[in-house]
Amino acid sequence: MDITSAYKANKAHSTVMWYDTPANDWNEALPLGNGRLGAMVFGGINGEHLQVNEESIWYGGPMDRNNPSAREKLPIIRKLIMSGKIHDAERLCKQALGGTPQGMRIYQTLGDVDINYDFGKRIEYSQVTQYERGLDVSRAIAYTHFFYDDTSYDREIFISAPDDICVAHLKADGKNKLCLDIMQTRHHIYEYSRKAAANSIILGGNLGRDGIDYAMLCKAETPDGSIEVIGESISVTNASEVWIYWSAATTYRVAPESKTLEAALKEILEKASRKSYTELKSSHINDYKSYFDRVSLTLCDEKTQEIQGKIPTDIRLKNIAEGRDDTALEQLYFNFGRYLLISCSRPGTLPATLQGLWNKDIEAPWDSKYTININTEMNYWCAEPCDLGDCHTPLFDLMKKMLPNGRKTAQVMYGCRGFVAHHNTDIWGDTAPQDLWIPGSFWVMGGAWLCTHIWMHYEYTGDEAFLAEMFPMMREAALFFLDFMIEYELDGKKYLCTCPSVSPENTFILPNGEQGANTIGVTMDNQILRDLFTQCNKAAKVLGISDDLDRQIKEACDRLIPTRIGSDGRILEWCEEYAEKEPGHRHISHLYGLHPSTQITKDGTPKLAEAAALTLQKRLESGGGHTGWSRAWIMNHYAKLWDGEKAHENLRQLFINSTLPNLFDNHPPFQIDGNFGSIAAMTEMLVQSDDRRIVLLPALPAAWRNGRVNGIKVRGNAKINIEWSDLRLESARICSGRDCMRRVMYDGKIIELELKKDRLTEIKFD
Repeated sequence: MDITSAYKANKAHSTVMWYDTPANDWNEALPLGNGRLGAMVFGGINGEHLQVNEESIWYGGPMDRNNPSAREKLPIIRKLIMSGKIHDAERLCKQALGGTPQGMRIYQTLGDVDINYDFGKRIEYSQVTQYERGLDVSRAIAYTHFFYDDTSYDREIFISAPDDICVAHLKADGKNKLCLDIMQTRHHIYEYSRKAAANSIILGGNLGRDGIDYAMLCKAETPDGSIEVIGESISVTNASEVWIYWSAATTYRVAPESKTLEAALKEILEKASRKSYTELKSSHINDYKSYFDRVSLTLCDEKTQEIQGKIPTDIRLKNIAEGRDDTALEQLYFNFGRYLLISCSRPGTLPATLQGLWNKDIEAPWDSKYTININTEMNYWCAEPCDLGDCHTPLFDLMKKMLPNGRKTAQVMYGCRGFVAHHNTDIWGDTAPQDLWIPGSFWVMGGAWLCTHIWMHYEYTGDEAFLAEMFPMMREAALFFLDFMIEYELDGKKYLCTCPSVSPENTFILPNGEQGANTIGVTMDNQILRDLFTQCNKAAKVLGISDDLDRQIKEACDRLIPTRIGSDGRILEWCEEYAEKEPGHRHISHLYGLHPSTQITKDGTPKLAEAAALTLQKRLESGGGHTGWSRAWIMNHYAKLWDGEKAHENLRQLFINSTLPNLFDNHPPFQIDGNFGSIAAMTEMLVQSDDRRIVLLPALPAAWRNGRVNGIKVRGNAKINIEWSDLRLESARICSGRDCMRRVMYDGKIIELELKKDRLTEIKFD
């Protein structure tokens, strides 16, 4: 029986993405990962190409990049901005506020593992039959099957978290046997590649001056063929089956004084290979499903899923572009997004980068770092509602590394107490400005925005021990701004404002025609600070803390510029009503208050919500949403405005314009935040929550006429199951992690529920 028979039934349940041709390029390959190790699987006919990654392949070591000129020149920069001399201020910003050196460390590909079949000649796709490759996202296994010369060729590949290895099972069933060569490479940039044992090869090197050492080890076994290492290749001949075990390690995780990387890898592979393939596979699936099975979403009936599941995934995307509906693909996309987060951000690993774990380049777009002026934050919007809060924890681990660096940046560059970070960080928790890019680099809100995720995690989990551990960081982020902000008079009232301040990556036009980005107290800064300050006060109350700093934070919060509406009815982006250089800009930073924040709500602040809707309308009319992650943000905004049709239409546009054949989000190029941001929006369309109320089916589109969702988490440490029919709520049940009273809203009706810990409660609206 061929391997694909195990997956055919699953297609009816929207958990298998599959294709009837091999991947032509990386954007068609399929991702695997266990949080630390990653691979892109191409599913070739003449062999398998695995482009592989390891989370800590970052070039170079930690650096002190704090600009010593910043503290002296900051008052001058502020004076220039206050007097309207934006050009002069920005010129001095590039000199005095830029990091030294200007660039952080970069995330790189580890390399490639090539498994080359020897058929006696190179065969073409037209010569094989029954070709199929796919990825079962319910079990995290990739497969390939084809038939050639009276022989069935099958492959299964997965990356196990319990055993910390990539395992490939290759099989030939018929008149022919497997003859293949295995080689590891790294773009010709490595120090050694050699035999490690009679059936193993190792490749390794160093990632630059002061950088970490790395190595990857590959081992092959067969029950009936022969294996020989020749040079830097493993040669396998006349085998009916081959098992390939692969792993990688760096000195970021393995201390050189404890053991060599080669010894560490041999230990991992030897331990794993002593288990049967069935044991390895079962352990992997059980571990993965302990995450994946927490939530389920159904958007169409089984017959529709079965019909659509028979169509290759790339063709289904094309069908949507031609105007056809495919709610089963939307369901698969939701499952794929959860799969990606589980596969690239596990407890104890590094957090997801711009490309998650899957970077094919030595010099990646935007260095594949952590861009913290939205992209990194968006990566984790889906974590809590999808009950993957433990996948959120790598972000908090990185923030702990940032804290001492951010203290130094605050003191050296700005003469302030507390902790600050700008719009990027790296594996070492760098907090100095990245690049010399006026619209983006000199933005001091990165650490503050990240700290709002601390409160988010607490709200969803109720974990007071976590809150107590992270609360000092929240306070240090707030403390920085108590020192950094300046007084600014606006409309006859004095406010506390950031300066210099940018609305991330956007540019305005002054009345004299001059263009600029740096100004005073932009809307997003005020909204982020309002969240940070408010959350600090709430956390202090939870933890029983009442002191002078708590009072100062409250007073500063009360002096922030409120979110305002301009003369054209839109939310103001800057403190003054400037003209926009790019009316369709990809960033929609001044709507942070709508999402991810809850400062603007449909029922709580209707005038601001109306202004936010107009802001979105104008952005889109001017060409906005042209990047995948921006479209995902727009989806979240419309969900929060309870406009299910516009949210769903933007999901369709995401599929049409910003989704690659392998369902990766396309910036372009590939950037994973759109995958995560869009499934966060799908949850917001079905359930929303804040500290005031839970809203059921707030943005249900007509396309999702019937469906159900189970296990979605809401704030207050509770889970909800919902079922709907003909766009009306059929049933809802909630299970809380604590005794409490909760308000629940549906279709304008509000009820109060008394919830008991761990008891399932029916939600009924009369």
